[in-house]
Amino acid sequence: MSQQPLELNIPVLTDVIRSAASLPSAELEALLAEVQTKLASRTFKLADELLRSAFAEMEAALFEHISGKLRRQLPELIDATLREHFETRGTP
Repeated sequence: MSQQPLELNIPVLTDVIRSAASLPSAELEALLAEVQTKLASRTFKLADELLRSAFAEMEAALFEHISGKLRRQLPELIDATLREHFETRGTP
């Protein structure tokens, strides 16, 4: 079963450049620099947001995982430590 490509109304950079090709060279260079700056800025902002969100989710999951392990293992650890301590003190 093949998937049909999702068609979005997103301008292709080459289309933008072609439509601006009638501009004088200096204006075209300025336009390209502006587009590149905007693309880089927006891409960085999106990546930053996605990474921060992913790290927050991982941090929450890790916290829950460690808290669960502590809840399960601490009572046994405390019991074993107390028994060991008092058993060695009780023997002459």
